[in-house]
Amino acid sequence: MKLTKKITLPLLASALAFGLTGCGKQDESVIKIGATVGPHAQVVEAVAKEAEKQGINIEVVEFSDYITPNAALADGSIDLNSYQHQPFLDNYNDAHSSHLVSIGRSILMRMGVYSNKYDNLESIPENARIAIPNDPTNGGRGLLLLEEAGLITLKENAGYSATLGDIVANPKNIKIVEVDAAQLPRTLDDVDAAAITMNYVMSSGLNPKEQGIYLESKDAPLAVMVVASRDADKDKEVYEQIMSIYHSKAINDFLASTFKGTIEAAN
Repeated sequence: MKLTKKITLPLLASALAFGLTGCGKQDESVIKIGATVGPHAQVVEAVAKEAEKQGINIEVVEFSDYITPNAALADGSIDLNSYQHQPFLDNYNDAHSSHLVSIGRSILMRMGVYSNKYDNLESIPENARIAIPNDPTNGGRGLLLLEEAGLITLKENAGYSATLGDIVANPKNIKIVEVDAAQLPRTLDDVDAAAITMNYVMSSGLNPKEQGIYLESKDAPLAVMVVASRDADKDKEVYEQIMSIYHSKAINDFLASTFKGTIEAAN
């Protein structure tokens, strides 16, 4: 039977302490998968329902922040987590000297160029105003997206740390406006287009099929979410079964019906 637990930061220390002193050895027949509250947890819940049909008992453990799921995985409080992309996982390992690894792709959350005024990139006019996130990581991601879309060219190897100063070609003389990421959907009536991350697309009710005129590639490192495990456990047969469920028709159908194109399967 599948259970769901919600873990918040103030409760984490006491919860882990109780697990170590009050419960004895963890039940190895239950696979605990951590996910952040919201879409990531919803997807794991769907995977758990399918897993139950195959005799796999998954307990979904929800977290309210982005660091604790990796800390809980590293210390053995959970078995897997599903909420992050590979660069985030790599940064966590580097910062904490941990040994967490991806065992496979889960879902796609792609940044896209959205517009209320134009239906395609070709229609973007000279001197257009395009908004991007103003934080360093997503700002660089937005610039890379505009380069991939053919609107600008960046210095070679600028990567996700790209800034406006790294633009070396701008044939349409586009004015790029830096805006707080959460406010980008609200700018669409005031700018010609905006590069928006999928979490804010979802929360604002934008429709990628109607307002999205360009999306990140399905292999973009920050678009692909992964399922992580401890390195020592990565080859467990049950984990292979779980990943096959992530890529099953049942989960593809769940994503399509639930998220209407904002979250896609990363098959």
